[in-house]
Amino acid sequence: MEAIMKVRVGKRGVVVIPKSVRERLGIKEGAFLELDVAGDALVLKVKDLWAELREKGNGVKFDVDAFERELDGVEEE
Repeated sequence: MEAIMKVRVGKRGVVVIPKSVRERLGIKEGAFLELDVAGDALVLKVKDLWAELREKGNGVKFDVDAFERELDGVEEE
C-alpha cells in the first residue's frame, strides 16, 4: 500500500494534488477529473474525454483524431 498523503483545503474548496501524483497519473492543467463521494471518502478519477468520445462515436463518420490534432493546434496558438 502506498503512503497516505495529506493535503489542505484552501479558499473556495481548492485542493492541490501533489506533483508526484499528477505526474504518475498524467494529470495536466485543464484535465478533467470525475469526483465521487463514497461514504466519507472523496474519489477522484482521471477522465480521458477523447477516449470517451471515440467510444461513443463508433459508427459515426468523424475523425476524432484529426479533430483532436486540430484542437491541440488551436490551444497552442
